[in-house]
Amino acid sequence: MRHVDFSPLYRSTVGFDRLFTMLDSLGQPDQSQTYPPYNIERTGENTYRITMAVAGFDESELSIEAREHTLTVKGEKSEDKTEESQFLYRGIAKRAFERRFQLADHVEIQAASLKNGLLHIDLLREIPEAAKPRRIEIVAASSQARQIEASAL
Repeated sequence: MRHVDFSPLYRSTVGFDRLFTMLDSLGQPDQSQTYPPYNIERTGENTYRITMAVAGFDESELSIEAREHTLTVKGEKSEDKTEESQFLYRGIAKRAFERRFQLADHVEIQAASLKNGLLHIDLLREIPEAAKPRRIEIVAASSQARQIEASAL
């Protein structure tokens, strides 16, 4: 795998450091993080949904935080110390997790819900009017040049 050095681009650009950091991290994906599994789906023209399989977690053990274009979902199981049973085989993990998602500009979290062991996070991309493309009307110049007259005082 090749490593691309973005340092020459840092000298000639302003405000793109987040983009270069994302590109650099894409070159080195973290293969060890596969828990919990998730889906990202497009539910409309400007709406998206992230669905995570968090079986065994309830609302009080999950936290969702959005900060500077990063969505972080954390799950931390509380220990059941009142249980007196002895496990012969433990296949259901009680491990904590932290999953991060990079959000594009103007993407906001609309809602989050937990149903049947699936955490659904609904996202909306809402581009402000100032950032939308607009059409500029071209006006034909008149063939007669206008002269500006100045008056002497």
